[in-house]
Amino acid sequence: MSNDEIFAAAYREHYWAVSRYVARRLDGRTSEVEEVVAEVFTVAWRRRADLPGSPLPWLYGVARNCLANAVRGYGRRRRLVDRLGNDETAHGRQIVASPDADTPGAWVHDALGRLSEADQEVLRLTAWEELGVDEVAVALGCGTRAASMRLHRARRRLRAEIDRMGPSRPTATSADATPSKEHGHG
Repeated sequence: MSNDEIFAAAYREHYWAVSRYVARRLDGRTSEVEEVVAEVFTVAWRRRADLPGSPLPWLYGVARNCLANAVRGYGRRRRLVDRLGNDETAHGRQIVASPDADTPGAWVHDALGRLSEADQEVLRLTAWEELGVDEVAVALGCGTRAASMRLHRARRRLRAEIDRMGPSRPTATSADATPSKEHGHG
């Protein structure tokens, strides 16, 4: 198969996975998703001779870099708009959250959001993208042992953050522990 055919197959097979990956990380800025995905596949086209046999983790690594560029660009545009005073309140528009805006599981996203970008990314690659440690290593551009350690530490930090957020969050262990105490002292 030629490099062009390998690229075409990777594009057909992984376009939607890359799109979902990018969309989840742009958090509501859907206008930028297509732009970032196009950049990912532009890079892949330029480097089509380098595409590995299993290209999805490699494409996620390219997407991480393209997202970093997009986020920097978004920040620069936002600062410019702020300096110009051209925000929503200047035009009498304000966005108000609806009463049901707190989506189920939002507290998990809150806890995740309190972690470093690196911790968030390794957790997202395993949970959202369903990558194994070997594939995470490719996406992050590191060795398998380093990826495994990053994942272990990120999981530990997420658990600590969830615990720190308070006991008001229901957990399977606390719900299961109560009945066993009652039955053990009867």
